[in-house]
Amino acid sequence: MTTELLDRWTALLLRAGATVDPEPYGRDLLARWAEPQRHYHRTEHLAAVLDQIDALAGHADDPDAIRLAAWFHDAVYKPDRSENEERSAQLAVRALREAGLAEPLTEEVARLVRLTVGHHPAPGDRNGEVLCDADLAVLGGTPEQYAAYAAAVRAEYAFVPEDAFREGRAAILRQLLTLPALYRTTDARERYDEPARRNLAAELMLLER
Repeated sequence: MTTELLDRWTALLLRAGATVDPEPYGRDLLARWAEPQRHYHRTEHLAAVLDQIDALAGHADDPDAIRLAAWFHDAVYKPDRSENEERSAQLAVRALREAGLAEPLTEEVARLVRLTVGHHPAPGDRNGEVLCDADLAVLGGTPEQYAAYAAAVRAEYAFVPEDAFREGRAAILRQLLTLPALYRTTDARERYDEPARRNLAAELMLLER
C-alpha cells in the first residue's frame, strides 16, 4: 500500500504544479500516518478517504485540492491533543509552499483541513462537502467494518477510563444522530446515510447498556 500511496502522492503534486521532487514530502507524510499511537487514523484510512474522493469527485469544484487536504487532514495526530487539525493545516501550508504550489491552492487545502474539526461545510462549499463525506464514509460501512472502526477508535483512546470514554463517545453519537443529514453530496447520502444511522444507533445502544 505504501508504494501505491507514494505514487498517488507524486502524481498529485506534479499535477498541482510542484517545482521540487514530491517524494520526500510523501515519505514524511506516510511516516506520520504510520505512527504507533494510531489505530484508526492510519494509512488505511488515508487510502479509503482518497478512494471516496475519487468516487465523489464529480461533486467537487477542485478534486485535487480535496485530495491534498486528505493527505494532510490527520497528518498531525495525537489522541490526547485538541489542536491536531490546526497543526495539520499549518504543516500543509509549510510543505505546499516549499513544494512551490500556488498560494490560492495552498490556502484552500489549509481551509479544508481545518474544516475537518467539525465536518460542517457551509452550504455551497462543494469541496468541503466532498471532503467531509469522504472522511465520514466509514460510518456507513457494513456492521463488521463499523465494528472494526469503533474498536480502533477505542484503542486510540486507551488512556481514557472506560466510563469516561463511554460517556464522551455516546454524546458524540447522539449529536450525529440528531443531524438532519450526515452527508451532503447526493451520492454519499444515498449510499451511506441509512446504514450509518443504523451503525451509530447500534453502537450507542451498546454504550448505554
